[in-house]
Amino acid sequence: MIAVRKSGERGKTKLDWLDSRHTFSFGDYRDPQYVNFGPLRVINEDMIARGGGFAPHSHADMEIVTYVLSGALQHRDSLGTGSIIRPGEIQRMSAGTGIVHSEFNASREHPCHLLQIWIMPSKRGIEPSYEQKAVEPDAMLNKLVRIAAPEPRESEVRLVQDAEIWAARFDRDEEAIHRLTPGRRAWIQVAKGDATICGERMRQGDAAGITDQDQIRIRARGPAEILLFDLV
Repeated sequence: MIAVRKSGERGKTKLDWLDSRHTFSFGDYRDPQYVNFGPLRVINEDMIARGGGFAPHSHADMEIVTYVLSGALQHRDSLGTGSIIRPGEIQRMSAGTGIVHSEFNASREHPCHLLQIWIMPSKRGIEPSYEQKAVEPDAMLNKLVRIAAPEPRESEVRLVQDAEIWAARFDRDEEAIHRLTPGRRAWIQVAKGDATICGERMRQGDAAGITDQDQIRIRARGPAEILLFDLV
């Protein structure tokens, strides 16, 4: 079964420096049909204007993943971490017992376009931590590559949950297949471009929850960027 979540149906937050779309309930946006998908709790597509950003704020007991689509994001947190996240990198912050962080557009000239992802952890009260990895560009060209997992490889970040994040960046019409272990589900997020997912035509910002399938067939229709969440 595939249930498509259209881009235009998402929640919205519009400020002078932020244009955000919420796939799941977030902030003042509430939709009882879209609170979470398994442990996947938040996918916010944020467009941060030049010079704008999120002032220091706190989180606890959440795996927070940042995936930048264009521009650059300046990160600072109470662990003493200071970094800039760019396209081709994946950042994970385990909030655990509590962490304070800020996120600002690192450019005074260009907007920053990103996906912020929250995954509910399998353990509460862990020690907060931060991790950022570069993904080899050729590794994800026209095929899916794993970028986050509970037992990560060198170019992957660790998730404190039985969940994996896969990414693909297509530069042409091409097909990628992801096989699902029985009993698992998947969420697909079309970050850029458009594609056909399990026979459903989807465009930028669209998403889909997939259950009771043994494989997911993704057919890019030209340049596109796709995230796939393999979940319990």
